[in-house]
Amino acid sequence: MIFVIPASAVVIILVVLVLMCMCRKKKTPTHVQGVPPSPILSTSSSISEESIKMKKKKFTYSEVTKMTNNFQTALGEGGFGIVYHGYLNGSEEVAVKVLSQSSSQGYKHFKAEVELLLRVHHINLVSLVGYCDERGHLALIYEYMSNVDLKHHLSGKHDISVLKWSTRLRIALDAALGLEYLHIGCRPSMVHRDVKSTNILLDQQLTAKIADFGLSRSFQLGDESHISTVVAGTPGYLDPEYYRTGRLAEMSDVYSFGIVLLEILTNQRVIDQNREKPHITEWVAFVLNRGDIARIMDPSLRGDYDSTSVWKALELAMSCANPSSQRRPNMSQVISGLKECLTSENLMRSKKQDVDSDSSLEMTINFDTNVFPSAR
Repeated sequence: MIFVIPASAVVIILVVLVLMCMCRKKKTPTHVQGVPPSPILSTSSSISEESIKMKKKKFTYSEVTKMTNNFQTALGEGGFGIVYHGYLNGSEEVAVKVLSQSSSQGYKHFKAEVELLLRVHHINLVSLVGYCDERGHLALIYEYMSNVDLKHHLSGKHDISVLKWSTRLRIALDAALGLEYLHIGCRPSMVHRDVKSTNILLDQQLTAKIADFGLSRSFQLGDESHISTVVAGTPGYLDPEYYRTGRLAEMSDVYSFGIVLLEILTNQRVIDQNREKPHITEWVAFVLNRGDIARIMDPSLRGDYDSTSVWKALELAMSCANPSSQRRPNMSQVISGLKECLTSENLMRSKKQDVDSDSSLEMTINFDTNVFPSAR
């Protein structure tokens, strides 16, 4: 038996098939297969709301003017612009970094920092409270760090006592934890690219937090390095291998951290043309060859540190600042080394307190014996 399908039924079937195809096309993403859509709208002149997804952190220029009391108190100035002190909601202290019209970094770095900081969260990274991007007015609003930066403290400009060796180690450990998070805790991982003592900020409890992410770069999973056509960073802290090859990787941050650790140890300038050896790594190596560690250490510490802890930190710093990236430790290894330094220093402090306590008790006993007459 032969079944004959009516022409009207054929037409209906074809219409249904066409509609199904149209629906599938609408649901299909417009990006190339296997490549996720970019979260950054490169053709847009403003911060991508799609990548940020946090409108509540966007402030108007009038709000920025109000929180800074019409830009009354300047905290400092850098390549980006001027940083002002302010209050959010009349009570929460903030630091407001305003992009100057003549900024050499410009909108590209402003945008990179906003989009990075809104997706990374770590106790040792400065938190971004919000941003302003309104008709040419660009500003970044950060949590306020009342104790300025590490460089400020080492220079003796801050009105507090000299940073003890144990405190310096804790600051170094905090900064290392922040960098480790960028390198292995973020997806994709990131390279800060401008690690230096002025970019390590300190809060009221002297907890260190890394700041200034305008030069930071992300790496996709599986990428070990990235060729950068424009080498960026600060002279003295800049990885010589990265400078020579243009190949940027996490080890570039490790080198810069090693320079910071040498600053913490020596309180010397990174580059000083008046020294026998201008660069701090060359100078330290030169003095070490003479076996004179006392000359290397910051004289303001007055020798109040555990020598084992200091030698370990010095060895770690020089390892980080090795000219060859393959011979440098990663940040996890750096953290382990710093913890050992801190343990050694704390152990020395504990033993010293025990000795002081015993000496005090002995003096008290002698004092009591001398005061009261002996029995006749």
